[in-house]
Amino acid sequence: MKTNIERKGRIARGITGLLCILFGLGIWLVGWPESIPYRWVVSVIAVAAGAFQLYEAKRGWCLTRACGLKTPM
Repeated sequence: MKTNIERKGRIARGITGLLCILFGLGIWLVGWPESIPYRWVVSVIAVAAGAFQLYEAKRGWCLTRACGLKTPM
């Protein structure tokens, strides 16, 4: 994988990755929303998305850019 994002994009990916992980863990710990019987699925998806964003930040690689889509950062 070739680096395709700069420092600014890496920082943005790292911050959003951490926020996704915190959101997923928060949903799991608090149990919100109670109306969704499978809220653990939402929690796992949020944590996985956050982990992938942290991977992108560490490697300096963006899946969206690798697929040919231009992102503003």
